[in-house]
Amino acid sequence: MSEDKLTGYRGELRSALEKVGAEIGDRLEIAVNNQQYTGSLMPRVESYDDWHIILKLKSGYNIGLAHSDGMKIKKVGVAEKPEFRPPPLPEAEPGLPKVSIISTGGTIASRVDYVTGGVVSAMTSRDLLGIVPELVEIADVDADILYSVFSEDLTHKEWEGMAERVYDKIDAGADGVIITHGTDTMGYSAAALSFALQDLPVPVIFVGSQRSSDRPSSDNATNLMGGVYTAAHAPFAEVVVGLHETTSDTSIAYLRGTKVRKCHTSSRYAFQPVNDWPIARYIDGKVEMINDRYRPRQPSEPRLLNRFSDKVSLVKFHPDFNPTILDWLIDDGVRGIVIEATGLGQVCKDLWPAVDRARKEGVIVGVTSQCIWGRVHLDVYSHGRELVDRGAVPLEDMHPETAYVKLKWCLGQTDDTEEAKRLLLTDLVGEFNPRTPYLEGSR
Repeated sequence: MSEDKLTGYRGELRSALEKVGAEIGDRLEIAVNNQQYTGSLMPRVESYDDWHIILKLKSGYNIGLAHSDGMKIKKVGVAEKPEFRPPPLPEAEPGLPKVSIISTGGTIASRVDYVTGGVVSAMTSRDLLGIVPELVEIADVDADILYSVFSEDLTHKEWEGMAERVYDKIDAGADGVIITHGTDTMGYSAAALSFALQDLPVPVIFVGSQRSSDRPSSDNATNLMGGVYTAAHAPFAEVVVGLHETTSDTSIAYLRGTKVRKCHTSSRYAFQPVNDWPIARYIDGKVEMINDRYRPRQPSEPRLLNRFSDKVSLVKFHPDFNPTILDWLIDDGVRGIVIEATGLGQVCKDLWPAVDRARKEGVIVGVTSQCIWGRVHLDVYSHGRELVDRGAVPLEDMHPETAYVKLKWCLGQTDDTEEAKRLLLTDLVGEFNPRTPYLEGSR
């Protein structure tokens, strides 16, 4: 694919620039509103509109000029094209553990676009190494970019790609793997890779940031530093999420990928364990184990099981819920539905016919709770027992996001409804706790 010579420009403005043969970096004279400006044409990092042209003036400042019919553009010279030449990274000491960093985008791999004031996904994993060159003192780090998107744009296809890339890194000898990822759907991806990569020999750690790298309060360097050390030295071999444990930089908590949820929109401690203890924390330059229930690091052969169904839906019950929503999903060919029910797993009786229809048509209906902590008990109240009688499956202490991901995974492994249901009810990677722990101090 050829490089775009007018990066970020489109519409009539792009046509005007192409007409004079302009490329990024060329010197232009622009006359508009009885004013004349001379400078180098800069790329548009994010195209919120198609009528602003960006020039770097001789003073070093950038200026944005609104394109109009009266604007006159003249190419007056070819300046040195903008090019970033990253400094060489220091080499790791021989014999250090090998850690692979896989970038998928998100705030940890973002910068502020000073043209628009917005945050854009613009950094590679190599850029992250440039931010924290001390990483080479911890591990022999390799880094590459898999995706460069915000996490809300990721789908189950990207989960499959992530799992395959991690599998390849482990097969090539990685002692641990880091995935940089946007925080908004990190919990979904962590659950997905927990099911897609089983019998792991080493840790796989999702690392993100609540603040972009160019903000003074950014948490990306601390999260990355702790993640690389933990990936290299931790005694556990599971998929986990690792971000700040509190508002300060003192510790990073590592939370099981199937038992973690983003519980705050912007705080550093946004991620909390659900019905589980953290597995470990990174504090004072070392890993401290917290949970005695974990898979230990071991010389095993990982299994790549990275197929997910796109015929699963997650539905939140609420007062005045329209039961035809379930009927519409069944009519649309869905194979599984996870219902976020109230409390111990209650929904109104108007939904019972649709649940019964789902059973008869081979559609799995799983029931979770809208409550963050605790587990469903469909045998406590009559409404719950009515759901069970109609084939609904109580999903113990799994929270809805993990249940949704697991059902997608189950139906990606088999076309047999009963086998998929058996997998759904089997504790495979710590998604079920036999007894819900009391988590004192949970936010």
